[in-house]
Amino acid sequence: MNKSKLIKKIIGKEVKLDSQVSIYYLIQRGIPYVAGLLRGALRKFGLNHSGRKLFLGRHVRMLSKKNISFGNNVRIDSNTTIDALSKNGITLKDNVKIGEYSKIIGSGSISDIGKGLEIGNNTSFSEYTFFGAAGGIVIGDDVIAGQNVRFHAENHNYSDREKLIREQGVNRKGIKVGNNCWIGAGATFLDGSEIGDGCIVAANAVVTKKFPANSIIGGVPAKVISERLNN
Repeated sequence: MNKSKLIKKIIGKEVKLDSQVSIYYLIQRGIPYVAGLLRGALRKFGLNHSGRKLFLGRHVRMLSKKNISFGNNVRIDSNTTIDALSKNGITLKDNVKIGEYSKIIGSGSISDIGKGLEIGNNTSFSEYTFFGAAGGIVIGDDVIAGQNVRFHAENHNYSDREKLIREQGVNRKGIKVGNNCWIGAGATFLDGSEIGDGCIVAANAVVTKKFPANSIIGGVPAKVISERLNN
């Protein structure tokens, strides 16, 4: 049996296998995956759009489903919440993966609806990712990210010392991530931040401003520590 062809038939894309991966291991991983595809087929009704092969893990919660658009081969792992209440909705394009225990929040408040989130093709986020998308988040194609990455596309106003901060409203600029980026575990993106194509963000960096393509950034707040250069 050709294991690679079997996997492609099930998940819809090529996967390179190490020679030590056994068929028994693939069966152990495959049974929950097939169950997730069945779960996705049953729960796609009510979405704005859903392409082929939607995988939903256990206990995935989706609110305002009419504002959710999924491409082909989208994977939402277990215990993830998608609250899509927003002006532009939540769009996950082809081959997007969102890891377990993640949250996508389109609006921070029901009194001031947010903009929403768009994630490009072949982009993957690991467990415990948080997307606070009130100010709008746009993430490109072929982005990979570690665990506990956080996006906060909104800031509180605080200039009036005679008024409670919680009563001064918010301001929003949005967050953008280019194509082909690698985001290390624990990185945080604050409102108004932007990284160009090909950037690498070090683990636990706090990104607060705009960085050009092919920058390697790290620190609190993040700054350019190197550039990606061709050998």
